[in-house]
Amino acid sequence: MKHQIFVAAALAGFAVVAGGQELTWREDIEPIIRQGCAECHDADSKEYGEWMLLDDALRKKEGPRLDTYTTFMNYVVWPATGALQRRLDDGASTGGKPGNMYKHLGDTDAERAKNLQTIKAWLGDGAWYVNRFDARGDMPGVTKEQLEKVKAKY
Repeated sequence: MKHQIFVAAALAGFAVVAGGQELTWREDIEPIIRQGCAECHDADSKEYGEWMLLDDALRKKEGPRLDTYTTFMNYVVWPATGALQRRLDDGASTGGKPGNMYKHLGDTDAERAKNLQTIKAWLGDGAWYVNRFDARGDMPGVTKEQLEKVKAKY
């Protein structure tokens, strides 16, 4: 009987942990991006390399594609390391000023906070960094340890 209770308790604990780790691009993140970002970052938008070839004025008017796991991760890991985090941050990691795309995470403060927390949890504990690939100004470049914390499941 003690064995059965231990196994049941262990499985219940595993289910809670696993349940907290089951966020996926398809089920949890893509709907957030589709709702708040698709107007400027959909399948008709240019992918990173093509978008970077635009002059600065056009890039400010036209957002890059972010509607797939791969195009989204270009702005998390590489080549635009940390760009997504800088743009979507609520100000907690960027010196108090929210990123310029934070406002698109929802219609209310509560919805924006919830969606940001969902994205952070999906990326992984400690994977919300605002560093670029290389150092810029006072900000050091992203570290291997920071990149290894990204656990975003498809």
